[in-house]
Amino acid sequence: MKRKISEFVLWCCILALFSGCAVKVGVDVNKTLGEDHEAFKNVLTHGDWLVARGIHETDNFIAGATNMPLSHAAIYDADTDEVIEADGSGVHTTALKDFLAKSQRVMAIVPIWADEQTRAAAIKRAKSKIGLNYNYTGLIGLDTPNSFYCTQLAIDAYKDAIDANPPQNPLPHVVKPGQMYHWGRIIYDSGALK
Repeated sequence: MKRKISEFVLWCCILALFSGCAVKVGVDVNKTLGEDHEAFKNVLTHGDWLVARGIHETDNFIAGATNMPLSHAAIYDADTDEVIEADGSGVHTTALKDFLAKSQRVMAIVPIWADEQTRAAAIKRAKSKIGLNYNYTGLIGLDTPNSFYCTQLAIDAYKDAIDANPPQNPLPHVVKPGQMYHWGRIIYDSGALK
């Protein structure tokens, strides 16, 4: 019994350590990109990845734990001006303006598989995941079926294209937000943290 309790406590600590894009806390509106919505929108294309450094304490924690400056990822739906993202509340959509308002820094990345056809398929696939749960165990490499963490969702959106054209730089089992540019081309970076 003691061993099971110890294992449970260990799992809770591990999940807390790696749940940077999973938990929401306070918002400091003085450190966001919300006012840059229109300018940012003009550089984006349907199906682009948005990789951000959020303003929540857990975003700071995940950036420190992964030793990378970015803490969250999503995929952009130009038809609705929303992102599809996975966080502690599960897979859902968020208005681009609201996504930027909870970000200190945002990088727009064109996935290497992106073309007109694959972009549309990626958004359709990502939308089909809306309502699913957040994949807490996926953050440490243990998948829970029918659940996604942020980068897992963004990459899974391009699954058909990835299967048809595997990258030369193989995708690791767990992809950190700060690694996303390895499988895409950065088209915009809001710059250093404010």
